[in-house]
Amino acid sequence: MTLGFLGSGKMATALARGVVGSGAFAAADVLVADVLPAAAEKLAEATGARAVANNRELVEKSDAIVLCVKPHDALAVLQALGEALDGKLIISIVAGLSTKSLQAAATPDVRIVRVMPNTPALVHQGAAGYALGASANVGDADVVEKIFGAVGIVARVREELLDVVTGLSGSGPAFVYLVIEALADGGVLMGLPRDLALQLAAQTVAGAAKMVRESGEHPAVLRDHVTSPGGTTIAGIEALETNGMRGALIAAVRAATERSRELGAGK
Repeated sequence: MTLGFLGSGKMATALARGVVGSGAFAAADVLVADVLPAAAEKLAEATGARAVANNRELVEKSDAIVLCVKPHDALAVLQALGEALDGKLIISIVAGLSTKSLQAAATPDVRIVRVMPNTPALVHQGAAGYALGASANVGDADVVEKIFGAVGIVARVREELLDVVTGLSGSGPAFVYLVIEALADGGVLMGLPRDLALQLAAQTVAGAAKMVRESGEHPAVLRDHVTSPGGTTIAGIEALETNGMRGALIAAVRAATERSRELGAGK
């Protein structure tokens, strides 16, 4: 199978590097194109993929195409390609555009899958959700999992839940960055040098996340393991609960989800 990246920005770069580096696709089977040829050439040099002259050539030579363009350009790009898309699998990472709107802009014979990735895919620690369009099949789902599994984890959901994926894992890294920043500020308040406080905070979050993933334990169980009676941790947890940390994070995911729904309404 030949995989094409229509657009050569940061997410396309992360995915191309991931699929080639993991061996999911041979470099010779990955094509890239961009409205700025220099961007495609740069991505090709970084991954060993092949840069092609334009979108039409990329589509004609690819079995599956990852649509990585700006939201305001996506539908026009599909419309311009017309019948060249017939029989192809289009994997859209374009925010806010439903499979229905993408299908309407393409031809009826195109298979559409919509994916919501997140920026940690850039360091192969991504979390993505995807939904199949009406014409997509199980084999298409396998292709999506092969691509996005190369840069993190990926899960299939109903399309209406992609807004929740956006609110949780799409916007979530920004919420975690705030947590890291706040933990570091606490360390500075209590006397640690800024650089050391930030390093310790980031590693603490990374280590705790890895324990959740690898231990299979519920976060509450892992929390109890480090919460001694009358100790330092329970004193800190009391402060977090008093200041509403849990409720604030739940509200953040809710607000981001609702905003995603507003932005995608009617699209």
